[in-house]
Amino acid sequence: MRIVVHGQQAFGRAVLERLVERGEDVVGAFCAPDREGRPDDPLKEFALEKGLTLHQPASWKTDEAAALMGSFAPDLCVMAYVTLFVPQPVLDAPKLGTIQYHPSLLPLHRGPSSINWPIMQGETKTGLTIFWPDEGLDEGPVLLQKEVKIATDDTLGSLYFNQLFPMGVAAMVEAVDLVRDGVAPRVEQDHSQATYESWCRKSDAEIDWSKPALEVYNLIRGTNPQPGAWTIVGGNELKVFDCSPAEVSGAAGEVAAISEEGFTVACGEGGLLVRRVRPHDGGKVPASEYVSGAGLAVGARLGTG
Repeated sequence: MRIVVHGQQAFGRAVLERLVERGEDVVGAFCAPDREGRPDDPLKEFALEKGLTLHQPASWKTDEAAALMGSFAPDLCVMAYVTLFVPQPVLDAPKLGTIQYHPSLLPLHRGPSSINWPIMQGETKTGLTIFWPDEGLDEGPVLLQKEVKIATDDTLGSLYFNQLFPMGVAAMVEAVDLVRDGVAPRVEQDHSQATYESWCRKSDAEIDWSKPALEVYNLIRGTNPQPGAWTIVGGNELKVFDCSPAEVSGAAGEVAAISEEGFTVACGEGGLLVRRVRPHDGGKVPASEYVSGAGLAVGARLGTG
């Protein structure tokens, strides 16, 4: 079976690497164009290392792009972490179609930040979907799904790298085998149950200390490491990372206690012990180190500018 792989970054490389290692007939690879001042994409590095034909189209919305896909005479296109819109003629060019990875249990959390939002919304499970993409946003029929628990201390980083990344690579290989064997299902999504969230941006990650501590805690772990929850201290931006719920009293946003572990901030209900932060003018540091350097004291107010 002739396969082309379209992806980028570490996940795209991992899928391509696994398919090559197991002896699949990978006849071509695609990744995003180079960006000035940035290192080469990991998928590109691996493809060139293995002597694979590589293309980096800026867009698939041209007749030339569709012809490029067809020129490989592929049986299957495997899409692993793709941010470009891919029109139907390109998706349909492979003889057996195109399959794609999405890190949520579709139709839930359609969109580009589908790992952030379940954590931020306090959900206790999520998963991944391998599906047959169409021109809708994550709307195509489902091939397979895998469910994972979201632990109370999971962050965006831990959920992805410890679970959704390795499980996703294995699921893509499993899906390739199902397609080859002619037993890959196409289960239509229940669009009435669909949810959609766009990119999780900096504006979404601003901490509102007047909210209950659990909501703030979910926001912080759901945006750790990107885009990073943030607040204002003394007119400067402070990003907040590792933290845990704490029982305190005080006005929302008030530093209620300082200890060797960090500093505790009161929320609308309860509070949070902050253990790791990143000041506006430096890298990540233990919160206790930040306290001593910034002169933060009990009674200081966060988020007030």
